[in-house]
Amino acid sequence: MGHIIVFLLAGGYGWGIWKFLQGFQRTNYSQGQWSLALLWPLLYIVNGSYRENFQKALRDR
Repeated sequence: MGHIIVFLLAGGYGWGIWKFLQGFQRTNYSQGQWSLALLWPLLYIVNGSYRENFQKALRDR
C-alpha cells in the first residue's frame, strides 16, 4: 500500500512539472522555468501569485 501512495505522489509531482513546462509561455514569468517547475508544490501552497500563474499554465490552449 505504501508503494502505491509513493508512486501516485511521484506521478502527480511529475505531471505538475510537465504541465507547467508545457504552459509556461502563458504565465507572467520570463525566466526560471525549470526552478519554478521543480518547486511547484511548495510555491503553489505559499504564493498566491504563483498559484494564479500555475493555473494559467495548466489551462488548455
